Amino acid sequence: QVQLAESGGGLVQAGGSLRLSCAASGRTVSSYTMGWFRQAPGKEREFVAAINWSGGTTYDADSVKGRFTISRDNAKNTVYLQMDSLRPEDTALYCCAASASRFIGTTTAFYPYWGQGTQVTVSS
Repeated sequence: QVQLAESGGGLVQAGGSLRLSCAASGRTVSSYTMGWFRQAPGKEREFVAAINWSGGTTYDADSVKGRFTISRDNAKNTVYLQMDSLRPEDTALYCCAASASRFIGTTTAFYPYWGQGTQVTVSS
C-alpha cells in the first residue's frame, strides 16, 4: 500500500506563490506516476499536473501552463507543485495521487492511491 501526505497549502494573495509537497511512504516504486488534482467548491475534481517518478516526463493542464511546475525528489520520496502567479480561481483542495503505470494519466480513475489534500486559498 502507498500512503500520500500533502502539505504546503495556505492563504495567499493573488499573484503570490506557494509550493505544495506530497510525501510518499509505504511501498514506493521508482516508476510510479505522480499527479496533482484539485477540487473547488461546486466543481468537479480537475487534473492539474503529472510526472513520471523516474523518467522526468511531465504534463500540465492548460489552465496552469506557465504558472505551475511539477517536480520530484526521489531521494526524499516527495513530489512538489510550485505554484506561481496564483489567481483566485486556483482556490481549491489540492490532492496528490499515485499510479504504478509507466504512463502519465490525466483522469482520476488512472490513480488508485490518493492523499487527503491540502487547502489552497487565493484572495483577490
